Amino acid sequence: MTNRVIIFDTTLRDGEQAPGFSMTEAAKLRVARALAKLKVDVIEAGFAAASPGDARAIAAIAQEIEGPVICSLARTTRGDIDEAWRALKHAPRRRLHLFIGTSPIHRDAKLHMSRADVLAAIRDSIGYARDRFDDIEFSAEDAIRTEREFLVEALQVATDAGATTLNVPDTVGYTTPEEIQALFTDLDRWINRGEQVLLSAHCHDDLGMAVANSLAAVRGGARQIECAINGIGERAGNCALEEVAMALKTRADLFQCDIGVDTTQLAMVSRTLSQVTNVSPPRNKAIVGANAFAHEAGIHQHGMLQDRNTYEIMKPEDIGLAVEGIVLGKHSGRHALVARARALGHVLEGERLDQAFAAFKALADEIGTIDSGQLVSLLDTLGQNGRQKPWKLSRIDIRSPVSASAMPIARVELDHGDRGRVCDLASAPGELDAVFAAVGQIMGITARVDGLELHYLAAERLPGDMAQSASVLVEIILAIDGQLYQGRARGLDIIPCCVAAYIDAANNAAAVKSVPVAPPSAQAA
Repeated sequence: MTNRVIIFDTTLRDGEQAPGFSMTEAAKLRVARALAKLKVDVIEAGFAAASPGDARAIAAIAQEIEGPVICSLARTTRGDIDEAWRALKHAPRRRLHLFIGTSPIHRDAKLHMSRADVLAAIRDSIGYARDRFDDIEFSAEDAIRTEREFLVEALQVATDAGATTLNVPDTVGYTTPEEIQALFTDLDRWINRGEQVLLSAHCHDDLGMAVANSLAAVRGGARQIECAINGIGERAGNCALEEVAMALKTRADLFQCDIGVDTTQLAMVSRTLSQVTNVSPPRNKAIVGANAFAHEAGIHQHGMLQDRNTYEIMKPEDIGLAVEGIVLGKHSGRHALVARARALGHVLEGERLDQAFAAFKALADEIGTIDSGQLVSLLDTLGQNGRQKPWKLSRIDIRSPVSASAMPIARVELDHGDRGRVCDLASAPGELDAVFAAVGQIMGITARVDGLELHYLAAERLPGDMAQSASVLVEIILAIDGQLYQGRARGLDIIPCCVAAYIDAANNAAAVKSVPVAPPSAQAA
């Protein structure tokens, strides 16, 4: 048995069909380019028969993308197979992915077909497709809830008809690692197939075990894993590509399998998908979440400062991040503060350390994470060492256009410790963009917003009080001179809070640039 595990990416098919993740044709092509850089083996680009737009997107991907096999999903009908062929015919390497439900509930409630009908559909559709496709994958939908003997029979019929990949989907996320490993072990023994016919696992995350189940399937004999970036997909999602890839790489001693994925591209692909879908993974998401390589607890930070291996089983560089994981916040200890301050050109010891640590804790309680710019400002205030003071927002005025062709005009006032109050005007197609442009003119920076997250928590109204207050937290990432910088702000109103976060990120960049050697921790992933 080969030790190479094929990575089959279904972000653009199963992932994209989930609510909240629908993509335009241009967006799907952008993600496909990123997946090609990641070097996945197969890109399931969509379901050609689902819509004309999906067919066009598959065709565009098939014509442009080189490297991965390009695949389209299809039901076991000639019409679907014809649509898939029209979409894929220009692909240098193409695959047809046929599926039909095999479980009793699917046969009876959805298909109204007998076992014999299902087997005939498998045999006939693969036979028809063989005239156009050399690479055919067959999926027994809801395989886990299919009678074991009938599942084996269906997969054997598919093999005999010419399928080259046999996919065993846990369509509803029902199985467990022990169960699916035993299933694949049995299928590996019972199905009469050549070495070139691979067993594949497609696991959903309804019970939170998609990655664990996929890895267990590999141990049982699967040599293809179907997965999606950020784990997106129907309902609770699919097996997360980044998690299963890093598990196979990090625990190569256990799985003893190879993959062709370039894991240093994982962060880039995750960010690309987040940008085109406007949905970022949770902060605590494994591998690509904002906190995946972050350490705030003082005990952890002390260990990390001595040896990264104390609390990291993989490096951020392994997924394409060049960041330091020490995060300064209210749980941080003196060791982390001293180390970060030293990197920023400040030596903290004795009474000065006591003062700085007390001020740092007070600021952390107020705003949470302390970025380098905020720390420099705090230390400068304590030491009065003459460094440039950070900018602060004073006032915003926005004039909205009367006509559809006019653009908003923003007037912004910023306060500076040395320069006093400075104001400027700017216009842009959007109100927030106009404000950002005016801030950039005042601060003398050219920045691009690379990401923005807003958390709005409405307060309960008091009896008889018609007004409503809210707490707004904004986290922003700016691209400045080829580097990424974070900023954050809390407030009671959305636009001023967004602007304050923008200024915070710009101050962060200025603080880092003022240090002889910029610490990686100042940059955002």
